[in-house]
Amino acid sequence: MKPAVFRFFLLLSGLGGLSSHALAAESTAIEAPGPLGPLTGTFLNAGSGTSVVLMIPGSGPTDRDGNSALGPKPAPLRQIADGLAKRGISSVRIDKRGMFGSKQAVADGNHVTIADYATDVRNWIAVIRRKAGVRCVWLAGHSEGGLVALASAQGQADICGLILLSTAGRPLGEVLRGQLHAVPSAQTVLPQIDGAIDALEAGDHVDVQTLHPGLRQLFHPAVQDYMIDLFHHDPVALLRAYRGPVLIMQGAADRQVSATEDLPLLMKAADPKAEVVLLPNVIHPLADLGVAPAADGSLPLDGAVVSDIAEFVLKH
Repeated sequence: MKPAVFRFFLLLSGLGGLSSHALAAESTAIEAPGPLGPLTGTFLNAGSGTSVVLMIPGSGPTDRDGNSALGPKPAPLRQIADGLAKRGISSVRIDKRGMFGSKQAVADGNHVTIADYATDVRNWIAVIRRKAGVRCVWLAGHSEGGLVALASAQGQADICGLILLSTAGRPLGEVLRGQLHAVPSAQTVLPQIDGAIDALEAGDHVDVQTLHPGLRQLFHPAVQDYMIDLFHHDPVALLRAYRGPVLIMQGAADRQVSATEDLPLLMKAADPKAEVVLLPNVIHPLADLGVAPAADGSLPLDGAVVSDIAEFVLKH
């Protein structure tokens, strides 16, 4: 088992004090080239010479703040960016191609692959290096964004390191199968669920008319090509091939990515010098399960999230 740091109820909000850069952090729009139009994001500049973290959002219609168009608005990536700025670390939050501010980048946001997202990340890195004058850029991926970060880092010398937040260690077909098997109301249609995922893993399309109506949106024909591509990527193999600094952060109460099934796989694959932070009572958006949402709907981050990320970045 690789050495790990299991930080329980760790609150380091005063770590290192507030940087003088943080007091003047400036938020501006930033663009990178996309296939048909620009990719857009938010550059939170903590000052000249500061490290820059590129934040990669998770699956589906999830925006630069980490909010899905289909659900609550926990805003984990915005909160992390704001917290890092107070510690003298800059960041860029991005909208994925075909979605939100990057809608014009491609004609169809569903017609995409992990390799496409990795290409976009590399374009962002080039823009950030020019604009911020930095040698390399940190990649922080949340959930599926962690897989994109891993794919983007292969063979790249201009990446400072990886920050994997609530990132699966299993191929995402296995993760989806586990999530659906845990849903009580899905028990009667598990054979259909397993059959659909098996087919997509094999590279075959699924006739949704043969599925229960409640499953047809999940396996919608418009997203099947993406799912076929997605399910082929193995985060463990990608992590084994990467040799830079790695921080793996996982919530023990996460019901989407498992601290008992996914985290051990990443730990085993990672370089022995990688840091692992397991946060108790923390759910998928890295918020404490016992803390009520804020007035704007955001879920306050666990107190260790920003501090541990900042400590990791600043010491490398």
